[in-house]
Amino acid sequence: MSVVGLEELPAFLQAGQTLGGLDLGTKTIGVAVSDRGLSLANPRPVVLRRKFTQDVEALLAMLARDNAGGIVIGLPVNMDGSEGPRAQSTRAFVRNMQRLTALPVAFWDERMSTLAAERALIEMDVSRRKRAGRIDSAAAAFILQGALDRLGALGGTDSSPA
Repeated sequence: MSVVGLEELPAFLQAGQTLGGLDLGTKTIGVAVSDRGLSLANPRPVVLRRKFTQDVEALLAMLARDNAGGIVIGLPVNMDGSEGPRAQSTRAFVRNMQRLTALPVAFWDERMSTLAAERALIEMDVSRRKRAGRIDSAAAAFILQGALDRLGALGGTDSSPA
C-alpha cells in the first residue's frame, strides 16, 4: 500500500472497482463504500476495535467484498489546519496497515464530518440510541462523499451510473 494524493487515487482503480472510506474512532471504525461509478458513498456496519491486526483484517475483508481498489481515510486535523495527536494516530494506523495491504490510501480532511453526519441522522429522525451505533459509518460516508465530489469536480471519476 502507498499513500497517494486524492487526485491520484482513480489511476489505481481497475474497471468496476469502488473506493472505501474510513473514519477511525477510538472504539469503532466507521466504514463506507462507493458505488462503481464513484459518485455515491454508502455506509457499512462499523468495525468494533479490538486489536490492530484483527481490526485491519476485518476492514480489508469488508472492503474486498465490495471490490474496493483504494481507501479514503479521514484525517482529523484541528480547526486551524494543524495536526494534533488524533491526526498522528491516524497516520500511524495507515503506516502500520501498509504492511498488510496493497490498496492505495488517500487522506481527506475530516473536519466537521462527525457533526455533519450527526445532523443528517437527526434530520432523518434517528433516535439518540440508534445514532450512537450509526454515527461513525455515517461520518465515513460523509468523508468518502466529500472525496468523491472532489474527484468528480476534478474530472477524475466517471459519474455515469454503474
